[in-house]
Amino acid sequence: MIVQERMAAYIASLDEGNGAFLDALEQDALAHEVPIIRKDMQSFLRVLLAMHRPGRILEVGTAVGFSAILMAENTDANCHITTIEKYEKRIPQARENFAASGMESRITLLEGDALEIMRTLDGPYDMIFMDAAKGQYIHFLPEALRLLRAGGILVSDNVLQDGDIIESHYAVERRNRTIYKRMREYLYVLKHTEGLLTSIVPVGDGAAVTVKKSENITLGE
Repeated sequence: MIVQERMAAYIASLDEGNGAFLDALEQDALAHEVPIIRKDMQSFLRVLLAMHRPGRILEVGTAVGFSAILMAENTDANCHITTIEKYEKRIPQARENFAASGMESRITLLEGDALEIMRTLDGPYDMIFMDAAKGQYIHFLPEALRLLRAGGILVSDNVLQDGDIIESHYAVERRNRTIYKRMREYLYVLKHTEGLLTSIVPVGDGAAVTVKKSENITLGE
């Protein structure tokens, strides 16, 4: 564990940051205990965006808008991001941050329940970034796959749950057991569904990167 912490600290020391605006937004979010993507996940996401060069991105879980702005700043000017947020307290904060960053015209914020909103959307999206309630990922998946184009990428953040995912059901706190069970089911489906190619990467709190290889996917097959 000491080696891992030292290695993580070394890697973090090489990072040049995301510019003055996002760096300040990150510090403010951390100070107020607002969950945003971790440092190593930020770097990983920037590389994915540079490789994939998406034109349309759907984000499930906006918070204060940090990751949406990060994606906007690391994609072509014609890339548009649609992001969904339910928590009313954070919605005005996100809108203010979009305006202040200069990315307001490239980001559309939809307010309300993610699953209900996803059912109203039309694809295809080139990339979907899942960073909302972890126990809901398994319920979001059918709609995410419907909206994602063949060849598109689904990135699911925080899938290792601070290590709980490898523990026995009985070793997990009772209040976290439903999330634990659903996340294990989600990862199993991603890895065992024909037409999906998934790598689970230990960056941040774990990310599952899934390529939708074919247009029609039947979950669990």
